[in-house]
Amino acid sequence: MATTVVALLSSPLSAQNPLLICSNNTSSASRFSTTNFVWRCRPRFRVACQATDFQSKSTTTSFEQISLAGKDRLLKVPISNIRNFCIIAHIDHGKSTLADKLLQTSGTVHTRDMKEQFLDNMDLERERGITIKLQAARMRFLYNNEPYCLNLIDTPGHVDFSYEVSRSLAACEGALLVVDASQGVEAQTLANVYLALENNLEIIPVLNKIDLPGAEPDRVAREIEEVVGLDCSNAIRCSAKEGIGIAEILNAIVERIPPPLDSAKRPLRALIFDSYYDAYRGVIAYFRVIDGTIKKGDRIVFMASKKDYYADEIGVLSPNQLQVDELYAGEVGYLSASIRSVADARVGDTITSYNRKAEQSLPGYKESTPMVFCGLFPIDSDQFSELRDALEKLQLNDAALKFEPETSSAMGFGFRCGFLGLLHMEIVQERLEREYNLTLITTAPSVVYRVHCVNGDTVECSNPSALPEPGKRRSIEEPYVKIEMLTPKDYIGPLMELSQDRRGVFKEMKFITENRASLAYELPLAEMVGEFFDQLKSRSKGYASMEYSFIGYRESDLTKLDILINGDGVEPLATIVHKDKAYSVGRALTQKLKELIPRQMFKVPIQACLGTKVIASETLSAIRKDVLAKCYGGDISRKKKLLKKQAEGKKRMKAIGKVDVPQEAFMAVLKLEKEVL
Repeated sequence: MATTVVALLSSPLSAQNPLLICSNNTSSASRFSTTNFVWRCRPRFRVACQATDFQSKSTTTSFEQISLAGKDRLLKVPISNIRNFCIIAHIDHGKSTLADKLLQTSGTVHTRDMKEQFLDNMDLERERGITIKLQAARMRFLYNNEPYCLNLIDTPGHVDFSYEVSRSLAACEGALLVVDASQGVEAQTLANVYLALENNLEIIPVLNKIDLPGAEPDRVAREIEEVVGLDCSNAIRCSAKEGIGIAEILNAIVERIPPPLDSAKRPLRALIFDSYYDAYRGVIAYFRVIDGTIKKGDRIVFMASKKDYYADEIGVLSPNQLQVDELYAGEVGYLSASIRSVADARVGDTITSYNRKAEQSLPGYKESTPMVFCGLFPIDSDQFSELRDALEKLQLNDAALKFEPETSSAMGFGFRCGFLGLLHMEIVQERLEREYNLTLITTAPSVVYRVHCVNGDTVECSNPSALPEPGKRRSIEEPYVKIEMLTPKDYIGPLMELSQDRRGVFKEMKFITENRASLAYELPLAEMVGEFFDQLKSRSKGYASMEYSFIGYRESDLTKLDILINGDGVEPLATIVHKDKAYSVGRALTQKLKELIPRQMFKVPIQACLGTKVIASETLSAIRKDVLAKCYGGDISRKKKLLKKQAEGKKRMKAIGKVDVPQEAFMAVLKLEKEVL
């Protein structure tokens, strides 16, 4: 029996009140035989002496379980005892919490080091409460007194990061499908399940948050069987927050998910599923060994780029980087080889041995198709080269990001960047500003239009300034998406109204359960670029969810809306709009510009034009000097002469004058475009 003495402060310490220190001794231990004893020595201090039996059976068992499960993570296990799995779910269904609990239960992360969203190591992820990047972690687990190696890859849940999910699935043999027992099947749940089925993964249904008062696990299990088509007779019911059912999940991973193929004797082939740039070590690649073995110091080749390096350091992610000497088929790890060029080790590339090259590279990943484009310009033009380097390094970490150089008459040199969605665009901008200390201007988001010219050529343009002249255009096509919305039946009407306002074409409506319905629409992607998702949430009071997929291009009655200031076109403010919305957009832009552009010494017309036709106009009145102030009475002809002279001067000034649109005006108008379009 040992005695623990704990000092509890009830007020701030001062020099006149030193902290009393009680020492442990055998006599005090024998004297205080009760479990807890409180001794009040002063009003400011309370010292609690707690007698703890460190040899008690329950404490010994729990510590022994954790140490047995979590220690020796670097020891090798047979390939038959390796399990590679990921967690897929709709956003906010508890996958990060479940990943935390699995790490803690398996002893991979000590309790004192544990924190919420342990694998979400970006500040942005913690602030927003979402997972942005996939993260890998190696766990050691004892099943029937036999050690197993469990490789977990945590994935994002938002539709904008589905490319991260697809890369995770390609490196696994199984997946935990986490569904909130109070909310049920959501749109992204279905999308992720279909991705997992395409990759032939073993799916284990997990009903999370069963401790909530509104949890209905039986209803949700039936919903999964009806909507997804998975057998939920052996679905695991758990509460990641309370730690209920975690042991059952770990057992199910070992029992149900198949081990990787035993192909360690084949030539090395390893698939890079993620990478990032370290300022000191260069490119760090995360990979899954499909065939063969890789050892520290081996000479390796990246099959796509044809570059060869020496593997200076290899290791596993547990979840921090731990060095090892060798990795074989089925294992997941990282590689550092002093790679300074970010183009040499791209995501989806295959690593093979220099001395024993593989004949064929792995399929890798299909290229992501950007859905939303915008311009990124540094406020300080001297930061252009820094922005280019930052985008190259960020593209290594985010393979869905695309960019190409762009020049604007108003904002100088920058880049036209492609993203998977609006949230993806917002996250990339914030990461560039935070991680690389850049100050950026973002233009209004747009989509890629396909223009068929009179001469038979087809031009793709994401920037209105690249649109051919009206006389050269035969037709314009815009991208369409199929959107599926899952909503309670009370909000079907508002969501149908929202979709039809955005030029949506109704496809089908079906009731998943008695109280929940699925709405399917086809609508232009340009109509979703605005605040569609925000409107969806506000009209359904947060209960609806959505998932969309690109279905192709369709011809639409689109036109280019030009903004003229004092007769001169301002290209950065030009937009491609549908003819039905041209007037409202033009009116909003001209009114906003009138407020933002400073008055000149001459009258300035602000016009919104479709080709040569002005559809909206505002006039900025001139600043006038009072030339009649010096006239005290006298003949009227003298006053007319002065006013005529002033008018002629303003006419000459207007002819040669140039209106500079301030940066604040561009920023405000671009923000307005995002709201109006």
